[in-house]
Order: sequence, then C-alpha cells, then structure tokens
Amino acid sequence: MRIGVVGDTHNNLKSVRRIVEIFEQAKVDRVVHTGDITQAKVLDIFGSLKAPVYGVWGNNDLEQESLQSAARNHAMQIVEGPLELIWHGRKITVVHDPRDLSECLGETPALALHGHTHLFRFEQFDGTLIFNPGECAGMLPGYNRVGLVDLETLHCEVQYF
Repeated sequence: MRIGVVGDTHNNLKSVRRIVEIFEQAKVDRVVHTGDITQAKVLDIFGSLKAPVYGVWGNNDLEQESLQSAARNHAMQIVEGPLELIWHGRKITVVHDPRDLSECLGETPALALHGHTHLFRFEQFDGTLIFNPGECAGMLPGYNRVGLVDLETLHCEVQYF
C-alpha cells in the first residue's frame, strides 16, 4: 500500500492542483493531510482524487464549519488530532504539531506523520519512523514537495514540484 503525505497547503490552490496530479500519477491508495488546509475550496480540489483522504486539522484551520462541511461532502475523515490508523498491518499516528507526538510515541506506532513546521523530517525515534515531507505549498516552484510512503517497506520518498 502506498500513501501520499501532504500538509500545510494554506489555501495555495495552484500547488494543491499540482499535488493532486502528483498523487494521481503515483497511484497512491490513500492520502494523509497533516493539517493547515485553511479553506474548504482546498478540500474541493482534493475531492477529485481517486484515493480517499484522511487527516487532522491544523492551527490555521479556523473556518471549521465550511471545512467540516466540505470534508463530509467528499467523504474525507479529517479530525482533531491525533488520528490513529492501522493500514497494511502498521499503526500510523497523524498530528499537526510535532510537539503533540510526545503523547503518542509511547504507543509505538510504526509511522508518525506531522506538519506545522514546513520543514523536512525523516527520523527514527524509539522504533517509530517520523516523517514530514516539508514545504508543500510555498511560492517557490521546485522547492515544494510531498511525501510518498510505501507501507510494506516504510520507504519514504519526497517528490519536488
């Protein structure tokens, strides 16, 4: 199983459209958004994905009524973090702010995903792989990136755009 990882899209619709193209080309089975979607129209674009979308709300997701409505309309599971998933026999924890991981890592997920910092992170900590692809919706072409994770091997790669 292959998942796409994205976060901190901050209403950059041009980047979100490109992210959807990347995930479709990569044929991901599921997509995880690590928060800071910002506005419902971002979810409308993600709604065109063939893969289902899961995620957590971020500190900039203030328009909760419209965001939750859009998530429902597109059958997306986006919650207040942490989000606990078990896919392909692996426990996955998703939070927006990495400071929230300290509460979750004692339960030893195989993979922990976060956003918030806009910085790349690929680190092993007490048996958990912690991954943040980094800047997903900045204004500089070629510096934006999303993550692709193979859950069978826990191989993570970054795709720049």
